[in-house]
Amino acid sequence: MDNQSHSQKVSILGIPFVNTTETAFQNVLHEKIDQRINTFVVTANPEIVMYAKEHPAYQKLITSANYIVADGIGIVIGAKMLKTPIKERITGYDLFIHLLEWGNDNHKSAYFIGAKADVIRKLRKVVEKNYPDLQIAGTHDGYFGDDRNIVKDVRRTEPDMVFVATGYPKQEEFIDKNRIASNGLWMGIGGSFDVLTGTVKRAPKSWQKLHLEWLYRVVKEPSRIGRLMVLPRYLWQVFQERFRKHS
Repeated sequence: MDNQSHSQKVSILGIPFVNTTETAFQNVLHEKIDQRINTFVVTANPEIVMYAKEHPAYQKLITSANYIVADGIGIVIGAKMLKTPIKERITGYDLFIHLLEWGNDNHKSAYFIGAKADVIRKLRKVVEKNYPDLQIAGTHDGYFGDDRNIVKDVRRTEPDMVFVATGYPKQEEFIDKNRIASNGLWMGIGGSFDVLTGTVKRAPKSWQKLHLEWLYRVVKEPSRIGRLMVLPRYLWQVFQERFRKHS
């Protein structure tokens, strides 16, 4: 299931999503990390798909990643509309938490880049407390102009996993440019540090089960409503793609 294996992919508006279950994908990543294989994972939602559609350089960049996972119910809905269903939604946050747990159990190391300075300080404490056997190779907030010192530190510490939480497109651009620094897993995970530290509250399980996390975030942060407007545009584009494919 690598980036040459197209039988395992579902294409939505030109973005090839890996079509697998969460558990199977976790196992693939365990193997890659254990073997120290350089692996770039993109966790993409409809917003990222639409941004890629409007920015060809970004689209080229993310399609060169090893895996793009369906983070967001909109991707699952889009795949169904195209009559190429995706087995399971794999959220970046759940994958992040799983890898912290697995990394803790297997004495791995991780580097954390992103969020505000106070959040990354809090993150270090949370990780030390909850995952004491996971080695923190390093941390850096997401507000940096020059990334050379961070990259030098990643090269020096050679972490098993590098988590970049600066939001798209910045996190994917950073990974694409710098992943050569360490043969581990590189993954962009948006606002995950904010959620792990309790800075931003994740939707309750009941909302998650109904796939209404996006609505919960809007209720909590009404300023996000503008970002939601991308969803109808995305679904319309998917509808048009389906029409083209089946006409």
